[in-house]
Amino acid sequence: MIRHGPYLLILAVLYGIWWVILAIHPWHRSDWILENVLALAAVVLLAVFYRRLMFSRVSYTLIFVFLCLHQVGAHYTYAEVPYDAWFRHLTGRTFNSLIGWERNNFDRVVHFSYGLLLAYPVREIFLRVVNVRGFWGYFLPLDLVMSTSMLYELIEWGTSVVFGGDLGQAYLGAQGDVWDAQKDMAVASLGALVAMGTTAAINWRFQRDFAREWAESFRVKHKAPLGEDALARMARK
Repeated sequence: MIRHGPYLLILAVLYGIWWVILAIHPWHRSDWILENVLALAAVVLLAVFYRRLMFSRVSYTLIFVFLCLHQVGAHYTYAEVPYDAWFRHLTGRTFNSLIGWERNNFDRVVHFSYGLLLAYPVREIFLRVVNVRGFWGYFLPLDLVMSTSMLYELIEWGTSVVFGGDLGQAYLGAQGDVWDAQKDMAVASLGALVAMGTTAAINWRFQRDFAREWAESFRVKHKAPLGEDALARMARK
């Protein structure tokens, strides 16, 4: 098995090459810049916290795949990724006609991938930093993916309002669907649910204390009420 250092170096070099290739002549440079703001922030955070919180190779690989998919959407803009043309070139028919889609759904695929690919790295954070166990080790990653998906939709909406015009519409990528934001959040949540369900199934199969850990996670750890009771206790000290 490749050690963490060399493995991460390989992923970093591959992502750097992929980024440079897709940075050349993007279809809409202004949209490409906007799409790369959060991607750059994610890469910086991973680098800053590398020594303090080193993820598993599985998590780094999942993050790498998601960032690569995002760069494809950034290069073409999500609503214009020509996957149909690629598929027709290979098979002679469009992918949308095969599946029954009526719009460019690359953005939906990436939203689904957001939940599917990033829920497990988020779970690592909850287990290793927050020290959650049992049910909460699966529910909280799902919950965070859902809430950050909602936050991203708000960012998209705010950005489209601020920039307006073609740039705002390109970044929003709604393609005329009034329920686009809700559907994006739904597929991201579904992806996270699949990821956590799969993780739970694997742990149920191989983790000997799986049932006991789940039962323990529902046990009340602190009997004393909080709220006004906790405030009164602090005031008496």
